[in-house]
Amino acid sequence: MSEVKSFFETPAPPHLTGIKAWLLTHDHKRLAIMYLWAVMFWFSIALTIGFLIRIELMTIGPTIMSAELYNSAFTLHGVIMIFLFVIPAIPAIFGNFILPIQLGADDVFFPRLNLMSWYLYMIGGLMALVSLFTGGGFPDTGWTFYVPFSVTTNSNVPLTVLAAFTLGMSSMLTGLNFITTVHRMRMKEMGWMQIPLFTWALYATAWVQLLATPVISITLLLVIFERLFSIGLFDPDKGGDPVLYQHLFWMYSHPAVYVMILPGMGVISEIIPTFSRKAIFGYKAIVYSSMGIAVAGSLVWAHHMYTSGMSDTAIFVFSLLTFLVAIPTAVKVFSWVGTMYKASIQMTPPLLYSMVFIYLFSVGGLTGLVLGAAGTDIHVHDTHFVVAHFHFTMFGGTGFAFFAALHYWWPKMFGIMYDFKKAYIAATLATVGFMFHYVPMFVLGMMGMPRRYYDYLPEFSKGNGLAALGGLLLFSGIMLMLINLILSFRKREVAAADPWGGVTLEWSIPSPPPVHNFIDKPTIKDYPYDFSDVLKKAAGESK
Repeated sequence: MSEVKSFFETPAPPHLTGIKAWLLTHDHKRLAIMYLWAVMFWFSIALTIGFLIRIELMTIGPTIMSAELYNSAFTLHGVIMIFLFVIPAIPAIFGNFILPIQLGADDVFFPRLNLMSWYLYMIGGLMALVSLFTGGGFPDTGWTFYVPFSVTTNSNVPLTVLAAFTLGMSSMLTGLNFITTVHRMRMKEMGWMQIPLFTWALYATAWVQLLATPVISITLLLVIFERLFSIGLFDPDKGGDPVLYQHLFWMYSHPAVYVMILPGMGVISEIIPTFSRKAIFGYKAIVYSSMGIAVAGSLVWAHHMYTSGMSDTAIFVFSLLTFLVAIPTAVKVFSWVGTMYKASIQMTPPLLYSMVFIYLFSVGGLTGLVLGAAGTDIHVHDTHFVVAHFHFTMFGGTGFAFFAALHYWWPKMFGIMYDFKKAYIAATLATVGFMFHYVPMFVLGMMGMPRRYYDYLPEFSKGNGLAALGGLLLFSGIMLMLINLILSFRKREVAAADPWGGVTLEWSIPSPPPVHNFIDKPTIKDYPYDFSDVLKKAAGESK
């Protein structure tokens, strides 16, 4: 084993060295690391922009930016967070790194296509950057690019929309690669009900990516054609229908919500049993619920459009389907809590972030039912209530699941440990800041404060002031978390192959993994995974 080199030490392909060994690599682990640094770069930018937006809303009237800059800022914040962070983060980073190893494979099925996906991601991000400084500047439309404004504004909508289209192509190719890898690359001894739950979540997500993304891709191209050739698809002045755009947009974008959250649920389904020292409660129920969410989540898009003039029958159908989606989601929450019941729980930073995820995502899901019911939705539609709900679901959900995954697989990816004390402080700051930041928005929304507005009435000042304080704490907590992880490279505290006592295949190989993932043929474990050896080892160490 001493002669086994990690993927960091050996160039891939072998004839390349230096930066070329990274930029032309086909190794899924190197591509995951490249995705990690790119995603963290974009996340840091979007986080900073969001913090500046919150400072602007801290007081009535102009604070630090003009109305025009504010509109472009919240559009840029949304585009980066959705298309460059939330959608690709967990699948592109941890899916690329962990999924093949969990299946007992040496790589994904299409390694060259995987490299192409990364380049499409980088090209899409570069287009978004270029659009800031060309063609009238970054769009002021919001990340949804709603028409008719997106076809009449003088800002650089075509290039930004083309960037989103390119990022969608990257997402589709990643999904195609994962589906094929699960079907063709997993070990013959591994049956469908032996696949780890993180891989199951990515598999369900990949089908949504593959089937739903073409809808938004075509829609975004139509917006470009509308602007360039005035063909009158969406612009009512030319005989177009703006509601048609909303249908096409949300036919993708609501399934995309589950593209964002399903991988996060897979992360939690790995972490909870590892630190509870027992098999996950309801393995098959979680598997079926993942596929159920993928299917049902694709049928509820019009609950975003109750105020657009839909028929009562359509409102009833979409409201009913929205409530039904809550069932498979609740199955997962009950399974996680059931796993921790009477368990030998070991508190660690990944588990702390996971428990925060369960709470925040549950609040986001329950407030989603308020928006899923037409009667209450009409009252709070397009208010700060929607902003709070969306961030509880996407940031409190996907964001905190990403943080949990980062702390869980960091030792495996880099072979080093981070400082637990700083990690606990960062998680606490981020959680407290999150609550103080977004809970006041629920109240502001019920009071009637519209979202996306540059200014507001005096009665909304207290809520916005409290949200600004929460934003400062949240920003500080996340910055401390990132600094702690970066400092781990300086301290170089070597991590064991299995520092957590995990039982899936990635914990059976060295940290970081060798160039070829498995030196010897791995042993496939039957479900339920047995933690008895881990418990015996822990008992022996305590003595």
